[in-house]
Amino acid sequence: MTTTETVPTGLGDARITWYEADSAAARLVVALSHGAGGGIEARDLQALAATLPAAGVTVALVEQPWRVAGKKLAPAPKRLDEGWRDLWPALNAPGLPVVAGGRSAGARVACRTARELGARAVLALSFPLHPPGSPEKSRADELLGAGVPTLVVQGGNDPFGRPAEFPDGDHELVEVPFGDHGFAVPKRAPLSQEAALKVITDGVATWVETLRE
Repeated sequence: MTTTETVPTGLGDARITWYEADSAAARLVVALSHGAGGGIEARDLQALAATLPAAGVTVALVEQPWRVAGKKLAPAPKRLDEGWRDLWPALNAPGLPVVAGGRSAGARVACRTARELGARAVLALSFPLHPPGSPEKSRADELLGAGVPTLVVQGGNDPFGRPAEFPDGDHELVEVPFGDHGFAVPKRAPLSQEAALKVITDGVATWVETLRE
């Protein structure tokens, strides 16, 4: 079942689309926000929303206020964090542990706020470890400072940080072979787009099971 909820925040209205678990025994909510250049239509977010509920996990796809307002540019990181904090009570409303997550900029927000908000874990999709071509401008401290179990799902050819560039730390990493920042794979790759998405959904589903033990 899918429902949409408008949530007032200090930055304007946000929107949550709920993909509720098929099972009455659901134990987790996975809350995922979009990146700075797109919305919840991203292929990885939609794939997870389509598959995790059958495994007993409710998925909440979150549209930040700037996106709901139709703006093209995301605000500064601190403002993104403010909007996420204001949304948190709505994400907690089902009374289940919440895995905070998102793609790209949304992943950074989840990492920066996870500990203070009491997130069960963090799911970081396409974590932007550094700007393309500038590995010296690392954001590893955000990832390493999450303070809760963290899964990074990263494209093998992501210009914002390839899997081999990630530092050692208290996090797990699933590589999507040949994937770019949006997990798109070249037509010539030996891995189809459908197979690439299955790497994501299978990897996340396996990890989520460890959180429910």
